[in-house]
Amino acid sequence: MERTAPLAFAGNATPFTLGVEMELQVLDASTLRLTPQAPALLQRLADPHLAKEMYQSTIELITGVCTDAHQACSDLAHTYERLATHATTLGLCFAGTGTNPVADYNDRVVSSAARYHELLDKNQWMIRRMAVYGLHIHIGMPSGDACIRFLNQFMHVVPHLIALSASSPFWRGTDTGMAACRPTVYEAHPTAGIPPPVHDWYQFQKLYADMLRTGSIESMKDVWWDLRPSPGYGTLELRMCDGPATLQELGAIVAFVHVLALMFQAEQDSFSGTSPKPPKRWIARENKWRALRYGLNAQVIDHRTLEQRTLRADILDRLERMAPLFKAHGYHAQLACLRDICAQGPSAVRQRRVYEQRGSLEDVLAHNAKECALQEPIWS
Repeated sequence: MERTAPLAFAGNATPFTLGVEMELQVLDASTLRLTPQAPALLQRLADPHLAKEMYQSTIELITGVCTDAHQACSDLAHTYERLATHATTLGLCFAGTGTNPVADYNDRVVSSAARYHELLDKNQWMIRRMAVYGLHIHIGMPSGDACIRFLNQFMHVVPHLIALSASSPFWRGTDTGMAACRPTVYEAHPTAGIPPPVHDWYQFQKLYADMLRTGSIESMKDVWWDLRPSPGYGTLELRMCDGPATLQELGAIVAFVHVLALMFQAEQDSFSGTSPKPPKRWIARENKWRALRYGLNAQVIDHRTLEQRTLRADILDRLERMAPLFKAHGYHAQLACLRDICAQGPSAVRQRRVYEQRGSLEDVLAHNAKECALQEPIWS
């Protein structure tokens, strides 16, 4: 039967290519409120680098297959410039953060697609809350087995990527007390969050077949893990990041992911014959929770020693070790941006600072829209 047939992985002849998906909030430029105008933009542009999402107040920018973070950012910047020109004529603008600080998910208008309405029927209130905005990064993999190896490696840096991209401290007009609340919207789903442990492509195929057979999913589209294989593209997809507030931060995070993949490959080459192990599940969940709650200030647990240190310190140490690889790929500006995020805080910190200084979420909305338009952080 087709539902239990082996799952083919379309391996990439050139590994570590990149593909990036960036979700933006579509805002009324006069009120800075979400507005269901993505269909109008899509109709005007008819661009394969733009796609609709579940709600009409979201638009997704998609790169082609890119050799590095420079090309990915150039691709996104070109698409954004075209998009912004048409948005201005329609009285629209954008924000890139993981949640809109004041929006109520009950007000969102569903896009016209049978799949979205099927998801609503199946998941009810849980799916309605998913009016959130993320960054998805695809990394080209040579084979299914390689994809699982790298998935297990990247499990160790899920908290790091959450903390660097954290941009969702507010939800429906309330300060959640978290650096990133967006991922918690997904956590309630049984096919989301930390992926189940598998050690090779055979085990993943069996897991996938069991999920199909039991009606838990209908296809890979129903798998919303923080990291998942994308067999049709031949990639490992990272899905844990909030939507970065600016294109500059997005580029830095994509470069970090690219260099991490290259470093993991070098480590595997040095220790051939040993398969990387994911962190213990309870440690993976605990470290993720701490990153969601405390961001870069989180004390994360070393899965080997159980010692604890701040995410900020761990990221800075990694950046120091990885600096030669960053520089070899011309990622000097991206490395500097990552260090700036560690020193001055991601979007969540900046949004809270604006709110504390001015006492108004209206000012936070204006700040987020301004950063998106500038494509770089406003640090003070």
